[in-house]
Amino acid sequence: MTDQDFEQIFPTGAPNDAFAEFFTGQSFLAPLVTEGSVAVSNVTFEPGCRNNWHIHHASGGGGDQILICTAGSGWYQAEGEEPVSLEPGSVVRVPEGTKHWHGAKAGSWFSHLAFLTPGTDASNEWLEPVTDEIYGALPTA
Repeated sequence: MTDQDFEQIFPTGAPNDAFAEFFTGQSFLAPLVTEGSVAVSNVTFEPGCRNNWHIHHASGGGGDQILICTAGSGWYQAEGEEPVSLEPGSVVRVPEGTKHWHGAKAGSWFSHLAFLTPGTDASNEWLEPVTDEIYGALPTA
């Protein structure tokens, strides 16, 4: 499958070059809401693409991330927990301060909407890549 064959309701966006160093594989980013207190983006992952382990930080409350799978099939995993399969309609709340990763299954493109809830001094702490050993042990579709 190519990105032209991947059907989704939101734009795929441009290659996510600004954050490429934090991804294994190619991702694409389409900002949908950039004004106001909640940023919303459509993030698309090619098969096998996943982001590094990371943590969203904020002080004074807020800083949660909400992921809503809109197309394809992917994974979400919080540190110390089992991976969660994501299909269209799946919703995950990632509490502020949770070490986690998300990305496409090896045999599927994957898109999710990412909502970042408002928080004071919000930031991302990018950590180590998800190893091929961990990722390779997951079902591919």
